[in-house]
Amino acid sequence: MGFVHIDHVGLVAYTIEQARQVLGESLGLELDEQRSNWPDGSYFPPEQTFNYFFAVGEGETQVEVLIPEAGATSGAARFLAKRGPGLHHLCYACTDVHAEAERLAAKGLSEIALPRTADGRRTVAFFHPRTTGGVLTELVPLRA
Repeated sequence: MGFVHIDHVGLVAYTIEQARQVLGESLGLELDEQRSNWPDGSYFPPEQTFNYFFAVGEGETQVEVLIPEAGATSGAARFLAKRGPGLHHLCYACTDVHAEAERLAAKGLSEIALPRTADGRRTVAFFHPRTTGGVLTELVPLRA
């Protein structure tokens, strides 16, 4: 069990066009249209963001771009308003998100409350930057 690899690095941006110009045109990363639910983005209700993914080379790591919806009051929207575009979080792929989140919480890391499944399990987890070395930390299931 445990972390398998970095799933993605999360960035915030004002627009997907801005992100595509930097990540796609300048850095040459390929937009993962399927995972991004292109052109609309994959909506993440807890953060009120539209998320897009760019593949990094031939590996499994991606760059996720979070675009807060207009009028959002979420953490991502506040982050963007305060700091501007840039690094938002690191995300680790896990074989069992719930077990890993339990392990990290038992070590004293401060988990950010998110909705869980009907049986109380986590499908994703976030840990507060004040307990993870200054970077918001996300856990997601290992993608098949």
